This record gives sequence, structure tokens and C-alpha cells, in this order.
Amino acid sequence: MVTESARPSGWNLRNREFRWGKRTYLMGILNVTPDSFSDGGQFNTVEAALIQARFLVAAGADILDIGGQSTRPNAADVGLDEELDRVIPVIKAIRQEMDIPISIDTTRVMVARAAIAAGADVVNDISGATYDPEMLPAVAELGVPLILMHIRGTPQTMQQMTDYEDLIGEILAFLKQRVEAAIAHGIDPSQLAIDPGIGFAKTYDQNLEILRHLPEFRSLGRPILVGPSRKSFIGHILEQPDPKQRIWGTAAACCAAIAGTADMMRVHDVREMKDVCRVADAIWRQ
Repeated sequence: MVTESARPSGWNLRNREFRWGKRTYLMGILNVTPDSFSDGGQFNTVEAALIQARFLVAAGADILDIGGQSTRPNAADVGLDEELDRVIPVIKAIRQEMDIPISIDTTRVMVARAAIAAGADVVNDISGATYDPEMLPAVAELGVPLILMHIRGTPQTMQQMTDYEDLIGEILAFLKQRVEAAIAHGIDPSQLAIDPGIGFAKTYDQNLEILRHLPEFRSLGRPILVGPSRKSFIGHILEQPDPKQRIWGTAAACCAAIAGTADMMRVHDVREMKDVCRVADAIWRQ
């Protein structure tokens, strides 16, 4: 078990404290896209997104993660204006009604800037801030937390880029380099979190290996976000092609991640995973 002294300091977002190591925090997924892998088209109007935001918050989400660009394998790219049109009205609508922390799931600096201006609090970049060279200096200027994820290639190419010689070592090296680059650009180390990128340029077996070796990522000294929710490796195990029927498989993956010292889970099914986190925290964080 990781001692409290080994934990990085927490975040304070909209009068909410994220004290890493005290409990597992839940990031509720709100995809405002027509083509995300499990909920595409469900919440891609402002009204539908606002209803879902209310539901996620009532279910126990600590933060909402809003994305306007699907990152499922082979997802089509969308233009900047379309991504902005999808996410900014939703952020504004949520912010007018509630004070829940919001992260913007984007790889574009212009979307990140507009989202923070509209009321978002955190930037969640699946590329580890590699797709847009202006992302790190912009986040440093904005003074907000940044989540750096591991990926190879793009959503269109990533599943052809799964040939690792040392899976855990290579992911660690990438994330270490991205953390160092962020700090070099002036981002406070306490504002950084890491995500090993389950499902992104990873095979079924590699996703399981990441979960088995998750404690090794603690060596980077940053809070760890894990996003296993409804993903295909769970469907493979359960022989379940419908992502919405993978809730309890997701629960098992979340439990494994919490045992492996993850700090935050990015999930679709907040109500169910809230119970999972409470029990897992009682077992592994006491």
C-alpha cells in the first residue's frame, strides 16, 4: 500500500478538494458526439447533455469529462469549429446550473482555451499534449490541471501500433517525458495527472498487463487516472459485444485499478461505480 507521504498533493476545484489517496474520485463521461463507441448520439444536443450531466452529478460524479471528438478506434476526425460547437454550449449550460468541476477532453489548444473560458477547470489530453505543440504553454498560462495520457499514433492508426518490446517501461518513459515537458513549460507539477491509456494502442492482453502493473506508475509521483469503462477488452472477456452490457465487467476492472492505487476512474456508469469505489476504498485505502 502506498503511504500518504508518497502521494502527490491534491487539487482544489470549485471549492471541492481532490485529496489523492483518501478515496477514489469518479470522472463521469459526457460525450457530446454522434459516434462515440458506447453512447454516440445519446447526448449530442445541449438539452440531452444537460439532463445527463444532472444524472451523473446526482449519481456521485466528482468531475464531468466533456468531449466533442470521438477517440474510439478508427473514429473520423472532426473540424475545429464542429468540436467547439459541440462542447462550448454544453459547458456553458452546465456552468449556469451547477458548480461541478468540468474537464475538457480535447487535443486542440483552441478548444481547451475556449472551454476554460466557458467554465471548464481541467484539460484532459489523450495525446499527452503531443498533437498540438501549443498545448503545454497554453495550459501553463491558464494555470489549470492537465491530464496526460499515453497513446501511439492517432485513433485512426493506434490499433496498428501495438508492438511494444517493454509495454510498461515504454508507457512509463512516454509519460515521464511528457510530465517533464509540461514542467519545463511552467506547469506546476502538482497540477499534472497521468493516464496509461487503456484501450489506446493496446491489445486485449496489454490492457490486462497495465492493470496488473499499475502500481509501477506511482514512480512518476503523479495522481493516476484509469479509464476502463465499457471497453472492448472487457467485452472480449465477457463475450459481450454490446458496450452497455459491460457494467459489471467495468466494475471488476475498476476494483483492480483501485487495488493498484489508481486515484480517479473515468466511467460512464457513475451510480454503479460509486458503490464499487466505496467498497474497494474500504478494503484498500484504510
